[in-house]
Amino acid sequence: MPEFAPVVPVVVLAAALLHAVWNGLAHRIPDKLVGFALINLTYTACAVVLVLVNPLPAAASWPYLLASTVVQTVSTVLLLRAYQLGDFGQMYPIARGSAPLLVALISVAVLGQHLGPGELLGVVVISCGLIGLAFAKGIPGRAQLPALGAAAGTGVMIALYTVLDGSGVRHAGTVGGYLAWLFLLQGPTLVLVVWLRRGRSLLVGAGRVVPLGIAGGVLSLTAYGLVVWAQSRGDLATIAALRETSIVIAALIATAVFRERLGRLRLTASVTVLAGIVVLELAR
Repeated sequence: MPEFAPVVPVVVLAAALLHAVWNGLAHRIPDKLVGFALINLTYTACAVVLVLVNPLPAAASWPYLLASTVVQTVSTVLLLRAYQLGDFGQMYPIARGSAPLLVALISVAVLGQHLGPGELLGVVVISCGLIGLAFAKGIPGRAQLPALGAAAGTGVMIALYTVLDGSGVRHAGTVGGYLAWLFLLQGPTLVLVVWLRRGRSLLVGAGRVVPLGIAGGVLSLTAYGLVVWAQSRGDLATIAALRETSIVIAALIATAVFRERLGRLRLTASVTVLAGIVVLELAR
């Protein structure tokens, strides 16, 4: 199993903060289609510059790049739908919280990585805490199933592209080049999907939320770039678990910005996430 450089946990936690903030911005935009289109247009603009200043990834990484582009596009569409149908404080935890355990299982079953008992315990504890945050308001009713299905589907896609990018960047020979082409491929793909659904009506009202869309895109690019850099230097399941601390930050955002009640159960679940991180760190 790859060793962690001392700075890797700090980088992943910074990425978690940025990820929660950009998702909060995306949820705050009234027209989610417009918001996500603007975020991905920002991806494209930044990626053009990054492609020019970074080396071309090795040929062995391109299957991972193309597969990740498809998976990340599906993930974004599902997340968009979840935000249209549900509350930020519930949808974000389900989408993010279902991923770490899946990543651990995929890493072991497909990539042949080994997790020690302590590391596996840490991943499980963090996952349990995140699930507790998701269901802090009680068992969801039937009317919430479409939103929950979209959020859970997002979690599956997150697990898939985490493994794809974690493997792809190690074949690329260049972290910057891999990220540049990933963003360049992903940005226009989602914009095309959104355009096919809305056409020119997508432009209506876009001007009022351009600053939020650009800010969300920059934060998203930075957050994912930090994570992929960390994946090139550490264990995939451990990084995936650490990055899911973004859900604790998202719970605070949901309370402070969207006026959602934190509650005792949600607070307990947040403490559980932190306990899982401690177990993970001590097990290294």
